[in-house]
Amino acid sequence: MNPDTDLPSPASRLLALEHASMVAEQADRHAITLESLLAILRSSRLDDRGARTMAAEIATTALVGLRMASDQQRSSLLEPVVGAFARLKVDLHPLVRYGDLEVQFVEPPATGRALPGEVAHAARAIVRSAVLAFVDQGETRRVRIQWDCDGLNLLIGIRDDGKGELTAHDDSLRPIAERVSALDGALAVSSTPGWGTSLDIRLPLDPPVEPEPLADAVPLSTREREVLRLLVAGERNQSIATQLGISTNTVKFHVSNLLRKAGARSRSELAALAR
Repeated sequence: MNPDTDLPSPASRLLALEHASMVAEQADRHAITLESLLAILRSSRLDDRGARTMAAEIATTALVGLRMASDQQRSSLLEPVVGAFARLKVDLHPLVRYGDLEVQFVEPPATGRALPGEVAHAARAIVRSAVLAFVDQGETRRVRIQWDCDGLNLLIGIRDDGKGELTAHDDSLRPIAERVSALDGALAVSSTPGWGTSLDIRLPLDPPVEPEPLADAVPLSTREREVLRLLVAGERNQSIATQLGISTNTVKFHVSNLLRKAGARSRSELAALAR
């Protein structure tokens, strides 16, 4: 055994310490929750109904906090698409078990690309919100949920058999639209009165590519870069000429070259591209 290679690296020690700290914090929270529940159940000031109500509120708050902490921990990890879908089925289990809702799950392909934690979490939240929006319509009895993956996007299809009156501008779908937009995805809503509503959602698995700065995307001379910097700052030709110690005709020459190289039609468009 090599004692040097067997020692954990500083990064590994830091991760271990962070994990231990997180576990200790969660243990403290659980202990507080359990102590609170015991105090309520032992209290002589509360009747049975009041004790049950308070205990249910504390337990619900603790479960929500635990789920949020779990989702935050998973946000930087990759989840197999099948595993993420299985967790969704668990999330929706109470609606199926204790309600009158029939949910049909169409499994994603087992070979689908793993989902970034943020996408998996958002996808589950989107489906939960959609199902609740359908149920709130009052006439939904069946919901069909399908996930697929084309290698670049998670494709979500949700359809109900309700009134068929929802639109993309409905308040109940606003949280879904906001989540989809935050991930640079796309949402399509189609409804047929008396036949139900369909939601088709596309969530990219990779973050959007940041546009390359104009100064890096287009070959520019040192002087052109200086002119471009001052132009973006809102300086006019005379001011640019004064600051750079060149004539206004030379500034116009450089601006003309910049417009041509960037494919811009005006100074404002050039400044926008540079930003």
